[in-house]
Amino acid sequence: MSVLPGLSRRGLLTAAGAASLGAVLAACADTGADGQAVDASASSGVDYDTVINSGPVAADDVVAASTWASAVKDAGLLKTGGTKTSEVFSIEDPATGQVSGFDAALAQALARYIIGGDDARSLLEVTQVTSDTRETMIENGQVDAVFATYTITPERAEKIAFAGPYYASGQSVMVRADESDINGVDDLAGVKVAVQSNSSSGPALDDAAPDAEQVQFTDHASCVAALEAGQVDAYVVDQSLQLSEVQSNDAVKIVGEPFTEDPYGIGLPKDSDAQAFVNTFLQTIYDDGTWNAIWEATIGAIIGGEAPEPPALGSVPGSETDAATASATN
Repeated sequence: MSVLPGLSRRGLLTAAGAASLGAVLAACADTGADGQAVDASASSGVDYDTVINSGPVAADDVVAASTWASAVKDAGLLKTGGTKTSEVFSIEDPATGQVSGFDAALAQALARYIIGGDDARSLLEVTQVTSDTRETMIENGQVDAVFATYTITPERAEKIAFAGPYYASGQSVMVRADESDINGVDDLAGVKVAVQSNSSSGPALDDAAPDAEQVQFTDHASCVAALEAGQVDAYVVDQSLQLSEVQSNDAVKIVGEPFTEDPYGIGLPKDSDAQAFVNTFLQTIYDDGTWNAIWEATIGAIIGGEAPEPPALGSVPGSETDAATASATN
């Protein structure tokens, strides 16, 4: 997914052909600018709740064959680590406490695939995570899975398992809206740049702009606040998070094109059967069109166009479908 250079919230909405901010947010959060319920199909042609409640449901014997999935079904709830502040990937409606977005919809569809029923939203519990807490929360069993624009890396795969990849984004540069000297990653030499600690942004920036002065913060909101306050002059992170930010923040803009390709995966417990089960779910929704419909109801409602081809499962290092075998034979 690429965004036009120097694209602000208003520019993005124009490019997407959207009539208003309220209409765009309705596609992701099911409420308009006045807080009233709005049909998401008004801007995307695909209704969010219809999509998450009409996907596949696994047969009882398929769930029973997986220890991980059986535990989720027995609990009647899929507990995930994620975000509640990303307007495109996972945003919480403060009035209802419900989350909507691309990652949220995938998690809701997975919950329904395991548990069944006709209310996928009620089957998901989201706990806010940061780049520093994602692996820990999986390892200690606080969550069943992490859906959090989570870039697959071999280093992370030493601690957890990844299903996917299910989407690909890339590192990009955000600056203040009135910035004119920084137009992309090539302009970051000597510039103070915010990055999230323990994220993939730091190493990516080391490679692309080794003379940039990195300043680490704990989370996305802190990075944006530092940029707005002038503590830093740029912020590098996955473009998906920036796309969410510019939907509601005229003080910042995205410049240049992504300078990496970051494959997103679903974080899962290592040494379990979760990866195989969730990859089966992903392949199922690839094949039956549910993944496309989720994209159209979320990301597509913002940027327009046709859904891209989802990435092949197990296609990047760290996502091998049998990680133990892969590491033993490589």
